[in-house]
Amino acid sequence: MADPVRAGARAEALAAWMLAGPAVALMWLMLIGPAVMVIGLSLTDWTFGAPEIAWAGLANYRELWGDRVFWISLRNTLAYVAFTVPASVALGLAAALLIESADSLKGLYRTLFFLPVTSTLIAMALVFQFAFHPSAGLVNQALSAIGLPTTDWLRNPDTALYALGTIGIWQAVGLNMVLFMAGLKAIPKDLYEAAAIDGADSAWARFARVTWPMLGPALVFVVTITAIRSFQVFDTVAVLTEGGPNKATSVLLYQMYQEGFSFLRSAYAAALTCVFLAFVLLITWAQTQLLDKRAHYG
Repeated sequence: MADPVRAGARAEALAAWMLAGPAVALMWLMLIGPAVMVIGLSLTDWTFGAPEIAWAGLANYRELWGDRVFWISLRNTLAYVAFTVPASVALGLAAALLIESADSLKGLYRTLFFLPVTSTLIAMALVFQFAFHPSAGLVNQALSAIGLPTTDWLRNPDTALYALGTIGIWQAVGLNMVLFMAGLKAIPKDLYEAAAIDGADSAWARFARVTWPMLGPALVFVVTITAIRSFQVFDTVAVLTEGGPNKATSVLLYQMYQEGFSFLRSAYAAALTCVFLAFVLLITWAQTQLLDKRAHYG
């Protein structure tokens, strides 16, 4: 006679797998499966359109190690992330605090700050291209008006990457603001009342004792999302600079695009993709571990 307890457990497990099956299949189809295929492709010598494919082992990774352009692209990507993430997170938090402290027109301010997120980045990149124009651009005209030196921002190797980073910050601030505002609304009001009783009367004291510690979970999420989005910079590079001048704005995603679709070196582009994913996972994990230890969940 079958054990009714075991039979019930098997039926429960079967029902669980039936419910989770579509999600698991979709995860394999859309996420894990393509990642495994890219890793496998990176270990071959295949070029797009070639009738044959052969095993190459780690040859693509050895070539990558000695590729000067790869190291330039990696350095540029890390510099772009280091520039855009702190600035966009700080400005997003400042915007959220200012809007939450406003007495009226909160909806209007939220809409205005969130507009860059909904805008087409390629179209807005063309607007910024005009703004950074060396003679007719608004940026240089404003600098000239106050007596500061000007430059051709997108053609100067020393400024081109940071000009693109400014566009990235402009686009990221609105989303970060919305996420921080959600975190601010989740803070219990009685905590501020308790802090006031303890002597935290100024806005800075309330921020330091209550707001900042309670925003820990939101900060972890915002920094992680912003870092991932910054690593994925491609549109502005492709439209405005094409990796120039002199590889000053060549980033990993743009180099992947060139190797895979311009030079048709599919296996080498796959190796670049694997390295890119590894860096994204490593930095995301490091940021999450570092910030998560300081976050207050409760």
